[in-house]
Amino acid sequence: MDTRVATRSPQAGGNSVVQGMIMALLVVVSAGYIFIWIMVPTNTFKQNWLLKIRAESNTTYFGSQGANFLVFTFPVLFVAALGCVFLHLGKKRSNEHDSKRRDGKNRIVAWKRPVIIKGLGIVSRIELAFLVMFIALLVWFYTVYVRNGFASITPKSAAKSGMKLWQAKLGSASLRLGLLGNLCLTFLFFPVTRGSSVLQLFGLTSEASIKYHIWLGHIVMTLFTAHGVCYIIFWAATHQISEMTKWAKADISNVAGEIALVAGLAMWATTFPRIRRKMFELFFYTHHLYIIFVLFFVLHVGIAFACLMLPGFYLFMIDRYLRFLQSRQNVRSVSARILPCETVELSFSKTKGLSYAPTSILFLNVPSISKLQWHPFTITSSSNLEPEKLSVIIKGDGSWTKKLHEMLSSPSSVDHLDVSIEGPYGPTSTDFLRHELLVMVSGGSGITPFISIIRELMYASETLKCKTPSILLIPSFKNSSDLTMLDLLLPIVGSPAEFSNFALQIEAYVTREKQPAPEGKKSLRTVWFKPKPSDSPVAPILGKNSWLWLGAIISASFIIYLIFMGILTRFYIYPIDHNTNDVYSWSSRAVLNILFMCISIIIAATAAFLWNKKQNAMENKQIQNLEGATPVASPNSWFYNADRELESLPQQSLVLSTNLHYGERPDLKKILFERKESSVGVLVCGPKKMRHEVANICSSGLGANLHFESISFSW
Repeated sequence: MDTRVATRSPQAGGNSVVQGMIMALLVVVSAGYIFIWIMVPTNTFKQNWLLKIRAESNTTYFGSQGANFLVFTFPVLFVAALGCVFLHLGKKRSNEHDSKRRDGKNRIVAWKRPVIIKGLGIVSRIELAFLVMFIALLVWFYTVYVRNGFASITPKSAAKSGMKLWQAKLGSASLRLGLLGNLCLTFLFFPVTRGSSVLQLFGLTSEASIKYHIWLGHIVMTLFTAHGVCYIIFWAATHQISEMTKWAKADISNVAGEIALVAGLAMWATTFPRIRRKMFELFFYTHHLYIIFVLFFVLHVGIAFACLMLPGFYLFMIDRYLRFLQSRQNVRSVSARILPCETVELSFSKTKGLSYAPTSILFLNVPSISKLQWHPFTITSSSNLEPEKLSVIIKGDGSWTKKLHEMLSSPSSVDHLDVSIEGPYGPTSTDFLRHELLVMVSGGSGITPFISIIRELMYASETLKCKTPSILLIPSFKNSSDLTMLDLLLPIVGSPAEFSNFALQIEAYVTREKQPAPEGKKSLRTVWFKPKPSDSPVAPILGKNSWLWLGAIISASFIIYLIFMGILTRFYIYPIDHNTNDVYSWSSRAVLNILFMCISIIIAATAAFLWNKKQNAMENKQIQNLEGATPVASPNSWFYNADRELESLPQQSLVLSTNLHYGERPDLKKILFERKESSVGVLVCGPKKMRHEVANICSSGLGANLHFESISFSW
């Protein structure tokens, strides 16, 4: 009988109360923000609320921007900054492993079950519900806008403007399409803000939210394209085609809108799956046109209206600049384990203060291969089991990864590897301990996120003596040489001496071979790198209290921006236009706003980065060198040559718990339905067909104990 009881310190209890109060405030502010968007197209908002807000906020310091700052920008930045405090307190609470099962979450299990929808892929019922509500918001937004716009258009008013009735209505409908597109644009940048506190508040990661960015991107470009095409038809029908060359001083700039639309169409054209997957570099480089798109969008509509979509992009710019600062440093490469299946495990030195959850990802750049290309890889190490090392697994599937494998596996292998990183990024915590059994289904390199989970649970079981779920790992490989990836389940150092408390069963399948390949020994070779004085261990860019620092950057940068713009408006712009908004150039005002926004972010983020870099440097002096004695040899593959003498007890335990199946695929339906445990977590990572098969099994309703979670990095 397990008599271990999880205890909570008084401080943890206090943090829980504070977190509850913060979350209540965040919910109220977020609900109010959504309610404002619901009311925006109504006459009540436009003719009553907005006029009152403008009367109170239209000061000599901010002009017409003041109202939009207050209503649309401030609430989101407030949620992001206060959310950082919430996450900081939650991080302190989650530092200790808690093996207590959280059965209360089972109440919403039905809403988490997967649904497969053509064109969307695998989505949970919660995601589907929110998608339906968002589509309903779009329909409401456009319907109310068009109805109110058409109400003021009569045959008499149209004739007075020199237009036919249908032409006047077309112009009104075209304008509303642009306003609807701006609503979607407001949320477009949230999913791609990798270090976002807003996403973490919803329990999301940037990698898992990419699909939302894709959905929103398609909707945005559809609406903006329709907006542009309808206006061209309208101008042609009313003999105003010269409007396409208009760049007004204090009004909408049509040329700027056309440039933004062309940049958006270029990005959109490369996002479709066939182009994105076959020509990823074209997609990657073309996507940098978002800078042109956003800049000319702001020049098109003016900064006052752009404040509606500003907060999401503002948070994205902070994240992007922090990533830039982090990527300027070279990290200390420790070793590379090279497998015969064109797979490499790269290990880097890290500070003990850097912690991350299983399934986190890291973006890598190797300048000797390409100075511009960045590629995401799953972190396979455990920050608890391996406190001074971080590892990723790279399989040679593309040109970049194959060049890296060839470079490291050549006879005259490099003795030093220059690498820059961004990250890690991932969930703040994981909830695998609540299950009685974890079934992990993988295809090919899809096994990599499961390695980090296994190592973390290994640490919890063998070191912390926590009760952990049993694990059934079902990897499928094309060839028997790929079985060597199972050697990477254990790190080079840091493995527990035995697995007495850890239940792991591996059912490995080789689909394209009927029997083991009659090859000789397949060595698993390790290359050890020499460090450079300029290299530094991987460290949290904003230190141990990264969430608090991020909240400070968001708050401080926005305050600095407001001060800059307040001074500029009061002493330069206001004497010219006296808040009429029809004298001073909209383009000049927009450029100045963007410039001061960037300067403010640079000041706040750079100060925080340099302070934490200094603290990291002091910690680095205390780190022992990991490059001490270089091993003269590395062990051969345990799984590929199963008949060789087993020299390591941990590896022996893994081999004895492994069954190999040749020439067949796993019968996943049979395997999953045979599991009778009360709670079975089903994780899958691999090809699209495999993910959909597992999702269908879990959503069929025949296995109420099956809880599905897809881990996909191939969007």
